[in-house]
Amino acid sequence: MDYLVRDLALRLDPARIQPGLKSIILVADLYEKRGRPNTAPLPPGHARVARYAQGADYHPAVKKRLYALSDALRERFKSAQFKSFTDTVPLFEREHAEHAGLGWVGKNTMLIHPRLGSNFVLGGVLTTLELDPPDEQSRIADACGTCTRCIDACPTRAITQYSVDASRCISYLTIEREKPIAPEFHAAIGEWIYGCDICQDVCPHNSERPEGTDIGTPNAAYSPLRRSFDALSILGWIEDDRQREFDGSPMKRATLAMMKRNAMIVAANTLPPDQLTALASRLRSIQTDRNESEHVRATAQQVAASIHAKLAGSTTAPAAPPPAQG
Repeated sequence: MDYLVRDLALRLDPARIQPGLKSIILVADLYEKRGRPNTAPLPPGHARVARYAQGADYHPAVKKRLYALSDALRERFKSAQFKSFTDTVPLFEREHAEHAGLGWVGKNTMLIHPRLGSNFVLGGVLTTLELDPPDEQSRIADACGTCTRCIDACPTRAITQYSVDASRCISYLTIEREKPIAPEFHAAIGEWIYGCDICQDVCPHNSERPEGTDIGTPNAAYSPLRRSFDALSILGWIEDDRQREFDGSPMKRATLAMMKRNAMIVAANTLPPDQLTALASRLRSIQTDRNESEHVRATAQQVAASIHAKLAGSTTAPAAPPPAQG
């Protein structure tokens, strides 16, 4: 994620983004209530999607609401300027949101609100309007305490105290990384084809609460549309399929090659043993298919090798696969 360093000067000084900046308004848009973990069983061979990406793309969904807010403020404060954002400007949104009193940054580095949990996305408005800064009493104290559930549950051991190693995080590996994923992480990725909710699902602050104690209602735009995908079907996708399936979805940032790479890993992790030999044969065809990208072919070779190693440990192990050609 080189862009974090490339835009560091802007992140440290938001006034470079909005000349005359005096204040930043931060908002949280809820996509799921607490007590609904993303753990419902999936059919064999199906790949799980992180909860925030199951519905409409949050970028236009949040911006639509922010534009309405900015318009209302503009009408009242005609001399001020307002610039809405959600992942569209280089800004440390989470840190500004913590300062504004929207929560504390937990051990899994997610922003957590005591009555919302962490199932929300952030957005905001940069403005030349001078607002009273939040006082220290508005800050929400860290309530992680001695809990280490997120650290203990992370399959790739990406989380340490208040830090995440992006190079090991399933969300980074499946969404941001455009190259092959190291085989050491394949088994740990499990069912996840796009993102991961494990550290949020195990967080006590996202557990179910008595009726009437929560605040806020999830934005209807995020109602689940794509909870999972058949991993094997993705292996046959062409670019038109990807664009059709991801129309209006935040998942469109994942390239066809990335989705095929992730699908191969998930298929090998979730298909029953009696289907793995056929999968390995299909992967050997992919690894020699010049119409596939280099890193799709490389992943096919890696996953086919791991399947053979797995089957070789059984009493009915098939013959060793032929080496890849070309």
